[in-house]
Amino acid sequence: MDASATPAPDPAAPAPAGPPYPGTRPAPGAPGSGQPPPRTPARASRLRGLLAPAGVMAVVAGAFGYVAAVDPNESGHYPVCPLLRFTGVFCPGCGGLRSAHAFAHGDLATAFGANAAAVLGYAVFAAVWLLWVVRAAQGRQLRIGLTNTHWWAVGAALLVFSVVRNLPFGSALAP
Repeated sequence: MDASATPAPDPAAPAPAGPPYPGTRPAPGAPGSGQPPPRTPARASRLRGLLAPAGVMAVVAGAFGYVAAVDPNESGHYPVCPLLRFTGVFCPGCGGLRSAHAFAHGDLATAFGANAAAVLGYAVFAAVWLLWVVRAAQGRQLRIGLTNTHWWAVGAALLVFSVVRNLPFGSALAP
């Protein structure tokens, strides 16, 4: 064997640190580059999936912000409920704006007193929205399988709420 021959590289030896050739930079996202890894289609898809829940929350926050700024307890700002105006009967939504106003100001007792069903609806919305965000961040779709029985149960509960709040013993539920 010739003394001037270079030995073959050892395959078990670790790779040298830094760029492979002097004067070159490591690829973005490679160790030592100081840059985050490039966006992958899956990551971009997850970010796009978060746009819908973010948009819905922006609309809801805007609506609550408006109701918080424009007090529904002062007459002339919002239209009167037509069912209440023509029949004197409270519908399931009567007091909803006053409830939203109190809720936006952090007064949960007043919000619940104005419309208990609305406050329950806020809680259900928050839970479903949070689940939607978590699923979108995981790259999964939100699937809520409500059957006709569920919708009938919600309708029946709102009907019972409406009837009870219009009876003398249910006056605590009236706005």
